[in-house]
Amino acid sequence: MTIIYSFLFCGLVCAIGQIILDNTKLTPGHVTSILVVVGSFLGMTGIYDKIIKLVGIGANIPITSFGNTLFKSAYKGFKIEGFIGIFNNMLGEVSLGICSAIIFSFLFSLISKVKD
Repeated sequence: MTIIYSFLFCGLVCAIGQIILDNTKLTPGHVTSILVVVGSFLGMTGIYDKIIKLVGIGANIPITSFGNTLFKSAYKGFKIEGFIGIFNNMLGEVSLGICSAIIFSFLFSLISKVKD
């Protein structure tokens, strides 16, 4: 059942993003930013943790989980170091994913041909 919930949650996030793209003049970058902010807000209110309990690992796939993880990292830094800890720890938990994306993008660009 968890697989079905994961599929439905990821599909819902994608459908919301597509509806926003189709009905507004926003670019994909704007929609991505909106979904990251929504994930941060859901993490701040504790709703995203409930979604993770219900959906399982599938809640960590969409871009909303990036916002949730950014919030959790910043909040952890705030609890440890105060206000400056927000900035010191914000990318602490997502740095592996960011570095992996950069490295794999570079490697795939070496073996791919660019289309005009």
